[in-house]
Amino acid sequence: MADPAGVLVLDDATVGPWLPSRPARAHKGTFGKLLIVAGSLDHLGAGLLAAHAAGRGGAGLVTLALPGSLQPVAAGRLLEVMTLGLPETEVAGEVDAEAAVERLLDAEHDALVVGPGLRPGLATVDLVVGLLASGSPAVVDAEALNSLASLGDWPGAIGRRCVLTPHLGEFARLRAGAPALPGVEGADLVADDAARARVAGEAAARWGQVVVLKGARTVVASPDGRVARAPFENPALASGGTGDVLAGVLGALLAQGCAPFEAACCGVYLHGVAGDVIRERLGEAGLLADDLPDEIARARRRLAAMAERRTGGRRLGFGLGDA
Repeated sequence: MADPAGVLVLDDATVGPWLPSRPARAHKGTFGKLLIVAGSLDHLGAGLLAAHAAGRGGAGLVTLALPGSLQPVAAGRLLEVMTLGLPETEVAGEVDAEAAVERLLDAEHDALVVGPGLRPGLATVDLVVGLLASGSPAVVDAEALNSLASLGDWPGAIGRRCVLTPHLGEFARLRAGAPALPGVEGADLVADDAARARVAGEAAARWGQVVVLKGARTVVASPDGRVARAPFENPALASGGTGDVLAGVLGALLAQGCAPFEAACCGVYLHGVAGDVIRERLGEAGLLADDLPDEIARARRRLAAMAERRTGGRRLGFGLGDA
């Protein structure tokens, strides 16, 4: 369903058919290998949340790469996730960018998530630039966005197809120095849905990447001109770590073969549905980010079942096999 401005408003009927299929005779490799580069001494939870969410989002194999000194801690917390310790400099907890990029690019993966909880600094800028120069689709979040924004012509540094996931502060930093957009500059990008859609669409076209402008009624924009809006306004989601969960789910969908725009729409929608379910149970305060992954899996199950009923078949593979 599109609103009068031509923005697609996401709903069950739109998102359900975009979910990646789940063949009955699949194995873990069928559903993709996701590499997550995330976490630091002060923000280890961001990487843990993203990895947990990726598993609940359907990725077949998830590897969390983080500073080597933190690997034993993460390995003890994430039973289903593989960990990869990254070389560090003489500064405790600081990743040696050149050596880390070499190791990471040798790690087989179908999609990448980079950014949640990374340590700010020049080493992280070098790490992000090295990882995004080429390769499979990527989700770029949090400190990876800030690292890009510190560069001059940052879109030119990206050789992967990406889903960029800025909140408004990160978005402003990425747009710094961009030409003024008539009718949008000075608009309230918290409350003005039309302005949010227009500025996100302009950014996606100029950067050549899918943009997820987070916030109430999150906007998803594609370089080809498509713009979608989620219907959710949920203050319960305004708590630390919920964006890390979204990044993990988006990465999982990319790893399963979703194209970036469809992956972004599906991930944003599942995340929003899960948040609404938890708000109904807990109210508008008290939601923790780690409450979301289980509900995201349940939301996917419901949408998949609805899509199956509409098509009259078992497209998503929830049976024991074909008759």
